[in-house]
Amino acid sequence: MRGLSRFGKKGKLNSRYVGPFEILERIGTLADRLALPPNLSQVHNVFHVSMLRKYEPDSTHVLDHEVIEVDDRVSYVERPIMIEDKKEQVLRNKTIPLVKVIWEYHGTEGATWEREEAMRRLHHYLFE
Repeated sequence: MRGLSRFGKKGKLNSRYVGPFEILERIGTLADRLALPPNLSQVHNVFHVSMLRKYEPDSTHVLDHEVIEVDDRVSYVERPIMIEDKKEQVLRNKTIPLVKVIWEYHGTEGATWEREEAMRRLHHYLFE
């Protein structure tokens, strides 16, 4: 269909509502201007109130944030907290030992696989 914009995946089971989005301002009594993300930049950001649904609070929507120490150059140092797992990457003629590292400000979702020898050299205290 020409002129039709879909949100997310196509198909019969795609979601009816997208969001939640912050209301930036009320325009008259029947319209709101919303703060839309960049991936919805092609959509006009003013909606009639009948197109919107009241936000129902959910504890899973609350993000936990930690204070990050930022230095003068507006950067921070990533420090490994612990090693979660070990594995060996097998190539054609050699085996590389890897460790899964949990980093300070990233939690388990931001864990990365690193070479064991490099981690032993830089962060030997993790292996004690």
